[in-house]
Amino acid sequence: MNALIIFGLLIALMLTGMPISISLGLTVLSFLFLMTDVPVAAVALKLFTGIEKFEIMAIPFFILAGNFLTHGGVARRMINFATSMVGHWHGGLGMAGVVACALFAAVSGSSPATVVAIGSIILPAMIAQGFPRNFGAGVVTTSGALGILIPPSIVMVMYCVATTGHPQAPSIGQMFLAGVVPGLMLAGFLGFTTWYRARKFGYPRLPKANARQRWLAFRESFWGLLLIVVVMGGIYTGIFTPTEAAAMAAVYAFIVAVFIYRDMPLRRVPKVLLDSASMSAMLLYIITNAVLFSFVMTSEQIPQNMAAWIQGQNLSVWVFLLVVNIVLLAAGNFMEPSSIVLIMAPILFPVAMSLGIDPVHFGILIIVNMEVGMCHPPVGLNLYVASGITKMGITELTVAVWPWLLTMLIFLGLVTYVPAISLWFPRLIGVM
Repeated sequence: MNALIIFGLLIALMLTGMPISISLGLTVLSFLFLMTDVPVAAVALKLFTGIEKFEIMAIPFFILAGNFLTHGGVARRMINFATSMVGHWHGGLGMAGVVACALFAAVSGSSPATVVAIGSIILPAMIAQGFPRNFGAGVVTTSGALGILIPPSIVMVMYCVATTGHPQAPSIGQMFLAGVVPGLMLAGFLGFTTWYRARKFGYPRLPKANARQRWLAFRESFWGLLLIVVVMGGIYTGIFTPTEAAAMAAVYAFIVAVFIYRDMPLRRVPKVLLDSASMSAMLLYIITNAVLFSFVMTSEQIPQNMAAWIQGQNLSVWVFLLVVNIVLLAAGNFMEPSSIVLIMAPILFPVAMSLGIDPVHFGILIIVNMEVGMCHPPVGLNLYVASGITKMGITELTVAVWPWLLTMLIFLGLVTYVPAISLWFPRLIGVM
């Protein structure tokens, strides 16, 4: 009954149009003060202790790094490099868009940032070359979702934060490694869909670049690509932690954008800092209220009771995973990924662990669900970002993305029931 009251109040507040962070806070405070004897001091203490985790510091640093890269010319150079490599295939610029999104995802950690950085450059070029606007919008909207699957990923950090405290909670390093193979596979799936539709409808190709052109494109993009090595190499060689890697990424991105590529004058740096601070504050406010929400769930024994009920139903693992996918895809219809992970992970994680599901595999499953949610209405963030770039309506964009969205759903099924996709690489490296 308490669970029904909590979720009923949360949904009712969200249906009024209230921001998710405020809905969470009001739900928790109303329940705590009206239906429990929890003292106010305990609530205040939980607010502070909930966000003093060292790992949370990675989030503002990755956001800052992504903003420097978005405005610092890195995206344009990555597109040129991707075009030189795959531009001669069917749907050349579309294929280059998928590759460029994958490359930018490996340095930004944000899906909307990837859509903005790559889409704002490659979409006008595709339209000028004769591609239908729908095709270009579909490619960039869905490929941009790679930003939260290919490490480093802000949503992966949030998953680790949301499950902190459980004895089987994964580390950020494990999650980052686990995202490498699924991220590359999904990029391949989206690239195949792009190639197939371009070949079917006879969309234009570019002349094949020679070795010299490819070398020049690589040399131009080298400093941006090197960030992948700096972040991932530093984490897995033990030089620094994922949080320290985020700080290094921000400093490195600043140096590349301002002093190496010189695409960002110093006078624009304060605005980038302000935008990053604003976005970080929004996410940290959501995290704070989600921590309180998780505290209420735990104090009312809701995750434990759910686990006991599911075990009493004798549900098999594959049925449970199917139910999780349905619940997360449904949640993606009215919530954005950060909120879903912070609310649902503490509830579903103990149940998954009681059924013997690997915590890293379960995390990748959640992340792929979040990717799908970012590409379909009514609150798909990528749709709104792409709408601003393409000047297309949400309904028109929804029709445009469906071939790639179907591809993502097929990939979700694979990731759900083939754990080796997520676990092979971390085990190979020896972190699991």
